[in-house]
Amino acid sequence: MTGPVPDARVIDGKAFAAGLRARIADAVPAFRAATGRAPGLAVVLVGDDPASAVYVGSKGKATVAAGMASFEHRLAATATQDEVEALLRQLNADEAVDGILLQLPLPGHLDEQAAVATIDPDKDVDGLTPVSAGRLALGIPGMVPCTPYGCLLLLQDQLGDLSGKDAIVVGRSILVGKPMGQLLLGANCTVTMAHSRTKDLPALVRRADIVVAAVGRAEMVKGDWIKPGAIVIDVGINRLPPADGAAKGRLVGDVDYAAALGVADAITPVPGGVGPMTIACLLRNTLVAAHRRAGLADPEGF
Repeated sequence: MTGPVPDARVIDGKAFAAGLRARIADAVPAFRAATGRAPGLAVVLVGDDPASAVYVGSKGKATVAAGMASFEHRLAATATQDEVEALLRQLNADEAVDGILLQLPLPGHLDEQAAVATIDPDKDVDGLTPVSAGRLALGIPGMVPCTPYGCLLLLQDQLGDLSGKDAIVVGRSILVGKPMGQLLLGANCTVTMAHSRTKDLPALVRRADIVVAAVGRAEMVKGDWIKPGAIVIDVGINRLPPADGAAKGRLVGDVDYAAALGVADAITPVPGGVGPMTIACLLRNTLVAAHRRAGLADPEGF
């Protein structure tokens, strides 16, 4: 007679991200000594979207806390495509700026893809330009999107070498799903790319050692889809409708967390899992970009 199955380990992304940010801060003085300046990150916000303003503020604070130079640029919601792209080209030419992040989404009248493509790929710390995507696909060193890279770090922390693991990515966005698949392939996983229209998705998920859920649907991945002992990385963040008179509904991921806890070996919570890794990896990318632009070897351990 078998006893109860122990709950999965909860992967503490907040703690891991704090450690990564501390190591980045420790590496900045050596760069400053070698170059006479701190790595610089420029963030561009167009319009007055409240959530984007909060994100930009937290990124600026984290940049300064790591000992880096923070440059914040705000344009009105009425800014034209030419004005946005002119600012990005100005930042491309600014030697104090190593990383450029264009906060998305942009106001609806602007062409996001054209604006992102204006960014110098060597300063593309969000990893979203066509050149960055091509470098990732070809295995050429370049800037990697922050959220999927954070997921990869969490997986390597849990499993070490990922070679030979069967992985599934549920979601095909350019922000997470597609680059996540490329990173897992680069780590020698066997990768299935799936999405909301995939036939017999539960069966595909059940065979995976690694499940990365990034489809943007609340609790879509059920507990009985998970292979016993799998590692689950939940990228989703969805707010449920308010219940029992609450002002706001609770936040949940793309995985039925409570059910998966009894099956998986380890799982990221929402919130507190993948989210904190994004800003930490943005700082990591800025540090790496600064070294490469200065002709220095990549910093060790990043």
